[in-house]
Amino acid sequence: MERVDAVVVGAGVIGAACAEALSAAGLRVTVLDRGPLASATTASGEGNVLVSDKEPGPELALAQASRRWLPDLLAGLAEELGPRLSEVEWQPKGGLVVATAEESAGPLLEFAAEQRAAGVRADRISPERARELEPLLTDHVTAAVHYPDDAQVQPVLLATTLLAAVEQRGGQLLPGVTATGLRPGELLTDRGPIPCELVVNACGPWAGEFAARCGAPITVLPRRGVVLVTAPLPEVVRHKVYDADYVGAVASGDADLQTSTVVESTPGGTVLIGSSRQRIGFDDSLQVHVLRELARKAIALFPFLHGVPVMRAYGGFRPYTPDHLPVIGPDPRVPGLWHATGHEGAGIGLAAATGRLLAELATGRPPHVDPIPFRVDRPGVAA
Repeated sequence: MERVDAVVVGAGVIGAACAEALSAAGLRVTVLDRGPLASATTASGEGNVLVSDKEPGPELALAQASRRWLPDLLAGLAEELGPRLSEVEWQPKGGLVVATAEESAGPLLEFAAEQRAAGVRADRISPERARELEPLLTDHVTAAVHYPDDAQVQPVLLATTLLAAVEQRGGQLLPGVTATGLRPGELLTDRGPIPCELVVNACGPWAGEFAARCGAPITVLPRRGVVLVTAPLPEVVRHKVYDADYVGAVASGDADLQTSTVVESTPGGTVLIGSSRQRIGFDDSLQVHVLRELARKAIALFPFLHGVPVMRAYGGFRPYTPDHLPVIGPDPRVPGLWHATGHEGAGIGLAAATGRLLAELATGRPPHVDPIPFRVDRPGVAA
């Protein structure tokens, strides 16, 4: 194959964002995936673009940068792609986080105060105001915080739009091609080697497996999540709404099942109900007790959901790291190997800033966020 500047392994939203940013910087880019484009973790996501669920620190800084950058990125792609642009269902609709028990009200408000100190718009509102924003919300709200900057996007359409930009700039998309290893100056695949300067490991939950093939193992583990999808309804949920226990579930490292209530509508009328987290390897079986728990908690938050038919359920694997931070940047153990993985369930919302940061580091430009916390050679990640 013809020599290129960069090969991105993994055509999910993180790989697509890295490829788009690298091609925007003038690099010749090839993207490959062993399956169809954007068909794995990205296709199993809800499309969250959140600042509300992250405590002050490196991940929040990355999320804030991504939230600022994504609308400009989409506007630029609309101008560049024209008729080729997919409608990505961008919805800057805001988020609403509620406590439904007295003991969770204080921690929610304390968390929001810490976020405000870090520059997040987190507006404490009364339970009455929360029900004005969401008329069908439970009456058992003890505290509420409104996050105007939370948003939602259709994840597969976002990824394929980013990949369309790469292709329009002369890049190559190779679905159905498996990367098998790395040698100096070339990526090895089941279709033959691809000469290149750098390889980006954007394999999501499978990033640890690919990194090991390249001689630079990293600790990235699959964490399974499940979502329920209702039959289409009139617009009944106006924001992304979740119970205050969601933040704790996101930050937990527990391998056992954790569920927390997340409810939101889509432009197609369906209501998405999550969320669950389990570290059970790559077991992709749907467990009925998990679905029941999601439904029970969703009805407690929005009683109108009782009796609403569930059309389907889907699950996927999120790339988990022990310290809950992504891995972004070069691997000092193997020249030419770069990583962009470990975003767990936040990959959709962190994608724009991740791609931009990786491209900045790869081209020697000043990084827009501090890259040090995301280095691969940090404790617990470089195996």
